[in-house]
Order: sequence, then C-alpha cells, then structure tokens
Amino acid sequence: MAGLFCILLCWLLGNALSYCTGGYVSGNIVGMVLLFAALCLHWVRPETVRPAARFLLGSMALFFVPFGVGLMVSYRVIADNLWAIVVSGIVSTIVVLVSVGWTFQSFNRRRRKNDDTVYRS
Repeated sequence: MAGLFCILLCWLLGNALSYCTGGYVSGNIVGMVLLFAALCLHWVRPETVRPAARFLLGSMALFFVPFGVGLMVSYRVIADNLWAIVVSGIVSTIVVLVSVGWTFQSFNRRRRKNDDTVYRS
C-alpha cells in the first residue's frame, strides 16, 4: 500500500508542478522524473514500490481500452485522413532514423579521434 501511495504522490506532485509552470511538460512525465529522483536519492526504497509497480504494469493493457474506444469512435476521421497519417508516420520514422544515425556517427568519430590522441601520447 505504501508503494502505491508513493507512486500516486509523485504523480500528483508532477501534475501540480506541471499546472503551476504552465503545462509545458506533461504532469505524468514530471511525476515519473520525481519518482526516479526519489529512487536514486534513496528517499524511496525500490522494495516499497515494486509490488505496486508490478501490479500496474501487469494491468497496463486495461489502461489502453479507453484509447482504443476513442479510436473506434473517430473511425471516420481516421479513414478520411488515412494517407496523411501513413505518410507522416513514414516520414517521421525516416527523419528519426537518419538523425539518430548521423548523431551516433558523429559521436563515434569524436570518440575514435579522442581515443587515438590518448593512445599516441
């Protein structure tokens, strides 16, 4: 019960912080960061949170039911804009893959150059 309280408290604080700062970052994300920080700083023991986290992860499929119903209600809108959805999904996937690849190659080149200068000295 204490683990669920910690998770819900972090969620509530995250939503409150998000609301107070104008909502630029989702309160759920802020809450997860707060919970992560509390775990890293040993304010909360992992053993306390683990049972509640396992229960929530085990029933996660149930949490997606409302979104699935929302998709079925919006079927006509999705069908009318299917090509835009598919094209934007493909283009955004390609952009992400290319940008991550270039970033990795850039960091890899820098690391190799730094490794070469360390070994030569």
